[in-house]
Amino acid sequence: MQDKAMSKWLSPLMAFCLSFLIIATLAPITGIQIDRQLDFWILWLVTMFILALPICYLEIALAKRSKTTAVQALSMLTRDADASQKWRIVGWMGVVFIPFLAGAMLNYASNVLAVATPDIATHLLFVVLAVVALALSLIPRQILVLIAAVGVISSLLLANVMGTALPAWHVTAIEFSEWGSATVLALVASGLGMGLYWQSSLAAVQQQDQATKSALPIWIAQFIAVIAFGFFAVKAQVSALALVVAMVAAAALMFNMAREQLQQRQLHTVIQWAIVVIATLVWAVPNIATVFNPLLLLWGLIISLIYAVFAGWIMKISHLRKSMNFSSEVFYNLWRVAVRVVLPLSIIVAIIAVLGQLI
Repeated sequence: MQDKAMSKWLSPLMAFCLSFLIIATLAPITGIQIDRQLDFWILWLVTMFILALPICYLEIALAKRSKTTAVQALSMLTRDADASQKWRIVGWMGVVFIPFLAGAMLNYASNVLAVATPDIATHLLFVVLAVVALALSLIPRQILVLIAAVGVISSLLLANVMGTALPAWHVTAIEFSEWGSATVLALVASGLGMGLYWQSSLAAVQQQDQATKSALPIWIAQFIAVIAFGFFAVKAQVSALALVVAMVAAAALMFNMAREQLQQRQLHTVIQWAIVVIATLVWAVPNIATVFNPLLLLWGLIISLIYAVFAGWIMKISHLRKSMNFSSEVFYNLWRVAVRVVLPLSIIVAIIAVLGQLI
């Protein structure tokens, strides 16, 4: 009962913190932090409904079906679906992506911190933050979520109290590239596809009759994070430092969860730490972000795409219908159309848009 009660508040709070912090990390890549385009933000909110909500339900349904974390679950799920073992690669892609994304967050935090400490090289600041986050990953997960939450809320409050000036909202013509950015921010920045909410909700979903009871609070928390970021800017020094603290705690949380998934695959402890450390510290190479930022976006989108195709086209219909247990067959059919058609097509278009920005 304690685990169930804990996961009921832990997952939504974690969803709010992680979404806000990953948005802050990816926003400079998409350009939204510089130019507050109202049309883009509306597009982003639309993608939260038609893309993020269905895949959030997907994660919870897979958690209910598998009763274990993503990497371990894919072995059982592929057997249930009589599917090729090649589909299991998405679990490994997700678990390695977790520390890689955490490294991107710490890289952004080191750039923020470098403004206050210009005498120290940014890559050295990154290494220090990474070591601190790796050490903190050993403490209980609930404490890390609370530290991240205090940091995020403090950063938001301080940014507004200190009167951070934000550009005025304005409307521009919607461009093709904006769909890619909106999809990235709805899926990758929400932490979807990595199995983190799947993992954090396991205790609760096993005792719930409907996926909605876990999926909807998580999605609402993500949606609130999107709204909150619209009124935030990292300009005040104290607010920026609070954001750095939150990012270090969130990175530690992600390291903790990635190691748990690897542990369930019965990998040796040394191998677990090696995967997490290497995937993180590759960001310590000076000027590597120009290469890794596009990889980060594409990797996250591909994970979500594979999950959508696997759940929508490979898994048996009866399995996910039972896990969802929607109150109406209409809702299930809408979700299935979203996962089978809307999600894959939207993600493919987003991948094309991201690649188009690189050419």
